[in-house]
Amino acid sequence: MKQWMRKIAVVLITIMTLGMYVPTSLTADPEEHKERYDSGSGLDEATPVSVLETPEDVVPIQAYTIDQLTEKAKEQALIKMGPRISHRIEDEFTAVILPNIEKVMETILFDDKAPVTYYDISEDPADGYGERIFNIYDLKAQEKVAKFHVRRDHRPLEGHWFNFHYHLQADNFEKHYDIGEIYWDKNTPPKWMT
Repeated sequence: MKQWMRKIAVVLITIMTLGMYVPTSLTADPEEHKERYDSGSGLDEATPVSVLETPEDVVPIQAYTIDQLTEKAKEQALIKMGPRISHRIEDEFTAVILPNIEKVMETILFDDKAPVTYYDISEDPADGYGERIFNIYDLKAQEKVAKFHVRRDHRPLEGHWFNFHYHLQADNFEKHYDIGEIYWDKNTPPKWMT
């Protein structure tokens, strides 16, 4: 009887969502669930066996050079600013901020123990009023190494400024390390990516 109710629930949910969502908790057989976990390996029972890596499961990592990473960083910064902002500050950004970002990236990537090929740059800058431009990831350790941000500062009687800075994993991403600033105008700048 329970099996019958499960099948009906799965069919109804599948029909209602046009097949885009199938609840796994209802489709999974309880006996299959027990087999998926290795209870004799000494691991926590909540850890599925499929999480353990074998040589066949390792995905090859895309190798990048420092030039490719800095080019990707520039692309992400221009995407972050959007056409309305980048149109006005692109020259100053390219002349002042971008060389500083490149220097910081070289310092971060070459001072670390892992080769540059194990690093990548995120492709999801924050829109609206978010600060994130991009993050540098260590693909081997699967963790963030640095976060590059841009903050909007409104200084009374001066106007609006863009403050480019970064955070490092070494201090738990708490301290601001300045890269540079660009003056916008006395008027409020548009949202990011507009």
